[in-house]
Formats: sequence, C-alpha cells, structure tokens
Amino acid sequence: MKTRRVPVITLLTDFGTSDYFVGAVKGAILSVNPAAVIVDITHEIPPQDVETAAFTLLAAYETFPPGTVHFAVVDPGVGSERRAIVVKAGKWLFVGPDNGLFTYIYDREPSHQTFHVTAEKYFRPSPSTTFHGRDIFAPVAATLSKGVKPEAFGPLIADEVRFATSTTPTIIHIDHFGNCITNITRDLFDSSKQPTLLVKRKVIDTFVDFYGAAPPNTLVAIWGSAGFLEISVNGKSAAKILGAKRGDPVILRTQKGT
Repeated sequence: MKTRRVPVITLLTDFGTSDYFVGAVKGAILSVNPAAVIVDITHEIPPQDVETAAFTLLAAYETFPPGTVHFAVVDPGVGSERRAIVVKAGKWLFVGPDNGLFTYIYDREPSHQTFHVTAEKYFRPSPSTTFHGRDIFAPVAATLSKGVKPEAFGPLIADEVRFATSTTPTIIHIDHFGNCITNITRDLFDSSKQPTLLVKRKVIDTFVDFYGAAPPNTLVAIWGSAGFLEISVNGKSAAKILGAKRGDPVILRTQKGT
C-alpha cells in the first residue's frame, strides 16, 4: 500500500506574532489546501534582516521531510519589481522573494532550479502591494503542496539575487543566546594542528564538545548544531563579551603558524 505524502509547509518570516499577518498567511494557505500541515520555524527574524533569515532557513530546512514547501518571506522590496520565485533544491521546495534570502540554499544545493513566479492565476484576487506573503507566496506554497510542479508557475531563471558571502573565516550569525556562529565548517578545519581563533583581539584556544563543558567565563569554540564552528561562553553572551557583530572577521591560526 502506497503511503500518502503529508503536505507540509513551513513558515519563516519577520512578521512577529502580535499582528494579524501570520494568521492571514495561514488562512490563505488553508483556503487553497485545507489538508496542509503548517509548521512555524520562526516569525521573530529582525525586521528586513534577510541575512538572518537566510541563515535560519539553512539551519532548519533539512530537518523536514522530502517534499516540504518552505515559505520564507522577509521582504523589504515588497510591491517593487523584485521577483517572486519558487526554488527546487534537493528534496525540498522554497517560495519567497528573490532578494538573496535563499543564498545559502543555492550554495548548499548547487543543482537547484529557480522559477520566476508569473502565473497570476495562482494568486489571490487583487493582490495587495504591501502583503505579498498572504496574496502571492501563500497560495503559491499551498498549490505546490498539492503536487503542482514548480514549472507551472513561470520560467526557469539563472540570475537569482544573492548577497555576498565571505570566503574567509567570518561571523555569519549571532543567535538568541549570544553564540557567534562562524562560516568555518569541518571540511575546512584540521583539529590535529591545535588551532586557535582570534576575534576582536581575543584568543579562543579552548575547544569543547558541549556547552556545559566550558570553564566558567571562558570563551570557547564548539561545533554547533547547524554544522558551523561557534564561539560561546557557558551561561553568557559571547557576542557581548567580544563586542562582536555579524560580519566580523575570525582569524584561524594553528601552532605551526599556518
């Protein structure tokens, strides 16, 4: 007996939860696909912060089952000429604005395909120029969850908007706890050379396997759940102690000076 796929749609926005926006998006989705299972990743992305949204999406998307539709809308350009897109990447689908929000997905899933959403028949009637999340992206996501192919929404494009990503060690995200997540991955890291990190003139040379193993008030490095090397302090904010922010450089050194 063939198992019926459950239509999962995730939501990631900067809408907050004190207004009607999230509820309206869910209503628009359910109006098209009442069987959809809607999962909130977060609605607390700082307003208009596309880079934080991009990292959060990267950290979460692979945990969902194949076929999941990821609705991601942090959209400073709503109502402008910026494109609405559908991205088919790996086993998942993504819906949102073409403003760089899917940059890390493009890097992680290089064989992705991106489609410019132009088929207005899938939109809500008379879309608002200020709420494409409800009137364009929500019904498109819901229609995708019913099995309609990405090709149905518009032409394939190859010039997606991406924000610049650093090729050198850098802090790419600071989480709710003040952990500083770098772009250093295990494949770029040789633990046999006893490395140290230098951030804001402070040396981090203690590596731990879990937060509780860190000595009190000590900056440590730890492999975080998103697969990147983090700088942390047990029970405190490493970002505040360092005075660090996203984009700050991280100098990676080894005992051999390489």
